[in-house]
Amino acid sequence: MEDRVRFALEKLLNVAHEDTGQGRRVANFLLAWWNAEEHGGFDLTDLANVDPHIGEDMATIFTFLAREEDVVYPYDYRGEIEKIIARWRPQSETSR
Repeated sequence: MEDRVRFALEKLLNVAHEDTGQGRRVANFLLAWWNAEEHGGFDLTDLANVDPHIGEDMATIFTFLAREEDVVYPYDYRGEIEKIIARWRPQSETSR
């Protein structure tokens, strides 16, 4: 993963821990990437409800994923993802 993608992901992870509307939207985005079947999808209209810099970080992730031959999951950040699952999807498993 390129540094710019890793930096965008880390910023999004920080936002997803916040107890705000933006935090919930970013969590939805990250969890849809992690396991949409288990944690739900991401409503693209939510892009209009996040700050522009957050939307740009999401676009960085979208672009990264679009260029990969296979979907790449952020396994190095599994612990962070599990914390986001516990916060926003306590009824779900942490599986991927």
